[in-house]
Amino acid sequence: MNRRHFLHQSASAIALSAFPFPIQALARSKSSNFTPIRRGVGVFEGRGGTIGWLVREDALVVVDSQFPESAGDCLKGLAERSQRSIDLLINSHHHGDHTAGNPVLGENAGHILAHVNVPVLQRRAAESRGNLDQQKYADVTYEESWEQSIGDEVVSLQYLGPAHTSGDSVIHFQNANVVHMGDLVFNHRHAYIDLGAGAETLNWMSVLQRTYSDYTDDTAFIFGHANPVNGVLGSRDDLLIMRDYLGALREAVAGGIRDGKTADEIAADGLQGFDGHKVEGSASGIAGNLKTVYEEVTQTVE
Repeated sequence: MNRRHFLHQSASAIALSAFPFPIQALARSKSSNFTPIRRGVGVFEGRGGTIGWLVREDALVVVDSQFPESAGDCLKGLAERSQRSIDLLINSHHHGDHTAGNPVLGENAGHILAHVNVPVLQRRAAESRGNLDQQKYADVTYEESWEQSIGDEVVSLQYLGPAHTSGDSVIHFQNANVVHMGDLVFNHRHAYIDLGAGAETLNWMSVLQRTYSDYTDDTAFIFGHANPVNGVLGSRDDLLIMRDYLGALREAVAGGIRDGKTADEIAADGLQGFDGHKVEGSASGIAGNLKTVYEEVTQTVE
C-alpha cells in the first residue's frame, strides 16, 4: 500500500482507531524504564534499540519494538499511561533489536509503518537466521516521505538514502519537535555499519549533516544506542559528533591504504580522538568499524 492510497483510505482509521485488545487490559506490572521528554513524547529503554512513544489523549504511537520480552514490558507501561490501543507502530529500520518485538506491539497496533526496504531486509535477515515464523512486517510503507496527523500531533518520516542500512527513517513528532533517529546515531560510541543491508558511510555523513540543518537547537533527539555516560537523549550537535566519527573512520582507512597497510594493521592502529566511543564488553568496537570501512572502501574502489 503506498502513502497516497493509505492516506486516502485510512487516515481516519489511524487517528481514531479502537481495537478489541485495549492495552490497559494487558497491564500487570509497573515499568520504571519510561522517560518523558515533552508534549507526550518520551523513550522506553529495555533490551535493544531505544523505543520512542507518543502518549496523548487522542493518540498512541510507538517507534520500534526491541525484543518480545521488553516489548511486553513496554506494552504494560503504555497501558498505565493510556487507555488507547496503539494507533501506529513505526519501525525505524529492520534490525532485530528494533523489530523482533513487532509480534507483541504490532498485534495491538492499527498499522506498522516503515520505509519500503524494511520488510525486504527484515525478511532476508530472518531467512538467514531461520526465524521467519517469528516476524511481523510493516503493512504500510513509503519511499521518500510520509506525514500524517494523529490526534493533535503530526508525525512525519523521511528517507534520505542509504546510511546505517538502506532503510533508515528520520522520524519527527512535529508539534513536540522531537526526532527519533533510530540507529542513524550511535551516541558517542562505535557504530554498527551493516554493509550487507546497503550501508554507505559517506552518505550516512550527508544524512547527519542534512538532518542537523533541517532542525534547530530546540529540537530534542532520541538515538537508537548510546555510550552509557551520554545516554540516548541528545541535541543536534550530537549528530555532528556522529558525522565526524564516521569521517574519522574513513580518513584513517584512506591513510592506512595509502601507507600500504592491511585492514588488520589499520584496525590495530585505532582511532585518535574518540576514546569516549569505546564501550566495555564490545566484541568489535572501533577496530571492527575500521575493518568494515576498509571493506566498504576497497569494494567501492574495485
